[in-house]
Amino acid sequence: MESHNFMLRDVPNEERPRERMLQFGAQALSNAELLAILLRTGTYAESAVRLAQKVLIESGSLRNLVDMSLDQLVQIKGIGSAKALQIQASIELGRRLARTSMNEKITIRSPQDVASYLMEDLRYLQKEHFVCLFLNTKNHVIAQETLSIGSLNASIVHPREVFRAAIKRSSAAIICVHNHPSGDPTPSPEDIQITARLVEAGQIIGIEVLDHIILGDQNFISLKEKGFM
Repeated sequence: MESHNFMLRDVPNEERPRERMLQFGAQALSNAELLAILLRTGTYAESAVRLAQKVLIESGSLRNLVDMSLDQLVQIKGIGSAKALQIQASIELGRRLARTSMNEKITIRSPQDVASYLMEDLRYLQKEHFVCLFLNTKNHVIAQETLSIGSLNASIVHPREVFRAAIKRSSAAIICVHNHPSGDPTPSPEDIQITARLVEAGQIIGIEVLDHIILGDQNFISLKEKGFM
């Protein structure tokens, strides 16, 4: 019986992504070819390259693939838990690598510093993530924490949760950051109201809220610069 077990070795040499990467470098490969190298093998019915193409089609785009959960990935035919974990691990490495150009001790001097530090983490997410950066007296980032996921409102982002986390880390100041999945960083009325409550609570407690940054897709807005703080 003729075998239908198509693997990378069954693809013509000139089309094998590993051989092409060795010859031309990673930058010459398509998204599907890079993903195929991560997946390593395909299924009984398709090569790793075809499986990678299917993953990209099912997800809709690289941006959507970044935000897919493990359960969503394994629903794609040919992607088991091992391959799904490989994809998620590579995405997380990419996120971390995007931050390695900055020193280990991140110093925040401007809203642009905040955007550069968190943009790659937040710009692809399909839900709003509210993140706090905790700073020492020299404006070094000593920690960060995601405190809520979902549309911002008073019940989700409460000053007590924010400042409990800040006190636990002996923070001198904090910077609040959240993303707008639409890509438009224009602040909503809720964004402005929550910022005012946090600033007021910080004044009482003695931990200054330096800024609230809203990240879009490769753009951002500082509520402090816009006069809302």
